[in-house]
Amino acid sequence: MKRLVIFTSLIIVSFFAYTVISGKSGNSKDGIKFFEGTWDEALKKANAENKPIFLDIYASWCGPCKMLKRKTFSAKEVGDYFNASYVNLSFDGEVGEGVLLANKFHITGYPTLIILNKNGTLLSMQAGYISPDELLVYGKQSYRK
Repeated sequence: MKRLVIFTSLIIVSFFAYTVISGKSGNSKDGIKFFEGTWDEALKKANAENKPIFLDIYASWCGPCKMLKRKTFSAKEVGDYFNASYVNLSFDGEVGEGVLLANKFHITGYPTLIILNKNGTLLSMQAGYISPDELLVYGKQSYRK
């Protein structure tokens, strides 16, 4: 019985450590809501809603990417602005469709934040970690209808 308690405790501690280290715990209900479809589906959505696209290209191993998700993308004011103003996408640049997008936009480092018009034309690109306030300024200055 004692081994079961110890084993269960280790599982719980390991899960908590994983969520903190991976940035999974930073997915706030108040933050940016990322569209969970393909690139083509996102383009159709952006056209239908007449919104530009905010694209986050990250890597699973990238510390600044995890910090961006945990601290910046989860901020309420960031979520309020980006959810109302953009179709938001996030792709791992080393997996699946993310590889194609990383190549298309010539990504040289992670994280890279990209603003595109509703047709997918590049308007602005920002590499590296930025704070919630900096992301708000970037989002507001990068796209003007």
